[in-house]
Amino acid sequence: MDGETLQDTAQEHAETLVGAGLEHPFGPDWEVFKVRGKVFMLMTEAPGKPVVILKSDPGEAEALREAHADITPGYHMNKRHWITLAPGDSIDEGLVRELVTESYRLVVDNLPRSRRPVGSASGRPTTRSDVRAAD
Repeated sequence: MDGETLQDTAQEHAETLVGAGLEHPFGPDWEVFKVRGKVFMLMTEAPGKPVVILKSDPGEAEALREAHADITPGYHMNKRHWITLAPGDSIDEGLVRELVTESYRLVVDNLPRSRRPVGSASGRPTTRSDVRAAD
């Protein structure tokens, strides 16, 4: 997967997640996606190539790094809890969407129940926690 497709896939999917929003708190070179004020995805160029940085469960992050040459520790982030996706042949669009969703869920699951976004009729994905909170 090339860098443009990597970032486009990640951004398009992040935009479908309930409560997700794009900000530029670190300047125009960093696209930061947050849910309820908490970061779940960053996109930039490092070093000179487009990358996507996502939150990940530490055990899962280690397994992903071992299984995929294009997944490395989080660039400028906690290396245990964040991963970086880089252009290359070891990842595909389905994996990118899955990892974006998982990053979002990790952040949402750590929010107080009252601050978690609730699913809407728009068909946008929600977490299991969101559905329970809406009941």
